[in-house]
Amino acid sequence: MSRSDHDPSPLDDAARAGWLSYVGGMTQDQIAVELGVSRQRAQRLVSRAMAEGLIRVRLDHRIGACLRLEAELTRRFALMECRVAPALAPGADPAHGIAGVAAEVFERVLARPEPQVIAVGTGRALRGMADELQPQPCIRHRIVSLIGNIAPDGSASFFDVLMRIADKLQAPHYPMPVPVISDSAEERASFYRLRPVRAVVDLAQRADATFVGVGQMGDDAPLYKDGFITLDELRDLQRQGASGEVAGNIYDASGRYLETELIGRMGGVRIAPASDRPVVGIAAGPTKVAAIRAALTGRIINALVTDETTAQALLA
Repeated sequence: MSRSDHDPSPLDDAARAGWLSYVGGMTQDQIAVELGVSRQRAQRLVSRAMAEGLIRVRLDHRIGACLRLEAELTRRFALMECRVAPALAPGADPAHGIAGVAAEVFERVLARPEPQVIAVGTGRALRGMADELQPQPCIRHRIVSLIGNIAPDGSASFFDVLMRIADKLQAPHYPMPVPVISDSAEERASFYRLRPVRAVVDLAQRADATFVGVGQMGDDAPLYKDGFITLDELRDLQRQGASGEVAGNIYDASGRYLETELIGRMGGVRIAPASDRPVVGIAAGPTKVAAIRAALTGRIINALVTDETTAQALLA
């Protein structure tokens, strides 16, 4: 017998505890009394509600220190837009701290009355943003992926966000139907001769707004950690000056795209520098600083969502 939507679920108590804490303003002692549990269990339930994403918190007050960092970053890098989220405690995931702010920026694009084409990359930060978006019907907009999502073994990346966003928005969506990395430049070219692929590439290149993660190229590079390139290939890219990666396209410390045999096999759409439309980089954390700075310097991205600590490092 399958459970109906009205039957109690294991997360019900966590959701109720989170609601009482973050919406009702109750203390953990009060929640314990309300639910008839111990204070320790009330604390665990509230923590689970947050960890499971049952309760989402957005900050409606713009902190002065963050505003100053936004203004300085905007001046320094001639940005169209900049949002700086308050820093989290040391050891916390920076991507979690900026997710709500990134979702607000994305939702402002959704609020435009004109139909929009919105291009998206992949990655942990964008997945966090997607999880924070408010579900709403946006059938007038189109969401398109900038990068292929097929690994060499045929699997898909856990951090692909196109379907998550499209599901929340009930919007037409266009995945990039190519491997992240083809076996040869000739194989890549054969994919790009296919009419459906050409149509998706053309749509992505005409995007009214673009949202991308920014990948570092150290030993924790997402392309390597997620299994798209080998350690030897990563080392070779590092020797050639790789500093960062946006939508699978790798660039040096000055923000110039590298041209190598491996990069010639990468799938997806390369973002043209100095776009006159917003290209929003969503990234934070100490390992991301060099990659973000290079993307800003090369004008690969012209808007930024980050956190306080990263913003200070970028300006140092």
